[in-house]
Amino acid sequence: MAAAISAAALFYSPASSALGLVQAYQAALQNDAVYRAAVYANEGAKENRALGLSNLLPNVSGSWSGSQNRTTLSQGKISVPRDYLSRSSTIQVRQSLFNLDGWARYKQGTAQANYGAAQLDSQKQEVIIRVVSAYLDVLFKRDLLALSKAERDMYVEQRKVNDRMFERGEGTKTDMIETQARLDVAEAQVLESEDNLVVSHDTLASIIGGEVGELDTLTPDFRVSPTDGQPFEYWKSVAIERNPDIKTLTYGVEIANQEVKKAYAAHAPRVDFIGTYGRTSSDSINTYDQDQIIRSIGIQVNIPLYSGGQISALSRQAVAGREKSKADLQAQIDKIVLELRKDYSVMQSSVKRVDALLHSVASAETLIKATQQSIKGGVRINLDALNANQQLYVAKRDLAQARYNYLLTSLRMRACVGTLGESDLREMAAYFQ
Repeated sequence: MAAAISAAALFYSPASSALGLVQAYQAALQNDAVYRAAVYANEGAKENRALGLSNLLPNVSGSWSGSQNRTTLSQGKISVPRDYLSRSSTIQVRQSLFNLDGWARYKQGTAQANYGAAQLDSQKQEVIIRVVSAYLDVLFKRDLLALSKAERDMYVEQRKVNDRMFERGEGTKTDMIETQARLDVAEAQVLESEDNLVVSHDTLASIIGGEVGELDTLTPDFRVSPTDGQPFEYWKSVAIERNPDIKTLTYGVEIANQEVKKAYAAHAPRVDFIGTYGRTSSDSINTYDQDQIIRSIGIQVNIPLYSGGQISALSRQAVAGREKSKADLQAQIDKIVLELRKDYSVMQSSVKRVDALLHSVASAETLIKATQQSIKGGVRINLDALNANQQLYVAKRDLAQARYNYLLTSLRMRACVGTLGESDLREMAAYFQ
């Protein structure tokens, strides 16, 4: 109830400010269906540890029975009916002394519990990535819409200039047609940007479980920070050691390995200690009206001999499953290393790329001014002005995309090495206002 009230206050309080990254993440922890499913899956996986241990702990069972008997005793020509009540109660304790199957199940249960915990760790990182990705996508689509409108308005003004120049006899019909063609494309781009923004809003809303509303925006003076200088091999070794997806499949190999041992254990004998305490009353006609107390302790040995080839087939099947788990683990390691290599390369080049795009925007703005002056001097034509405006739009779009891509890549890289957490999200949130 408290979580529901907090979530409602987050989205519907009249005094609430823009939705920040940390708020979006906390809302996702409460409402994201994928993450909640992982939480409950982990809760279920925890019980595998107790289930596995139960195979090594004592097993206590009790039974009671009672029946009404009607018996006729015959001796010669004489028949004597006899009605009596039989009762029996027993308590038995069984403790494994040698049980390879139980030991394998215990170790498998521990691995299954660790498997669930590693999956939850992976989902904790994944929900951060999904929230930030959807959040930045909304901001980027808003930037694109703003740029599309600015470009459209710029073409509207250019068309007015063409119209005035044509009226004074200084322009041409071709200039007007060129500008109108660009304006029509820009109008279509605005409509497409509006549709894309709606989709991005819906995506983020489905993750956080509420309406998006206003978002914090990236500070205008944001600058990309250089990397820490660590070589790729360092990040690779950390990823192999700490990445939760790799840990998950490592536990998967252990689970499959214990499955093989369970199959082999079916060939081995099992030794149990058994203690029994029982009481009977008139258990049969021969013990009519007699009470008995039976106390017994002993050892039971079960030796499997032949089961029609089932055990051998199960063993071969388990070995194949173990080899598949090993192959899946190696494939995951290769995938993580490849993703880490891509993210590492992006991070290495981000500073230079963003700086270059900043210069590109400045150059495009200077080019527009120079082109306008050249047109007045008769050196350039209208098409040159349109191309200069288009170049500025592309440069600003690429700059916005590069900044958002840098932020998301920095988180993905930390996720690859298994260190991504809420503290990293709070550190990133400082770049927004």
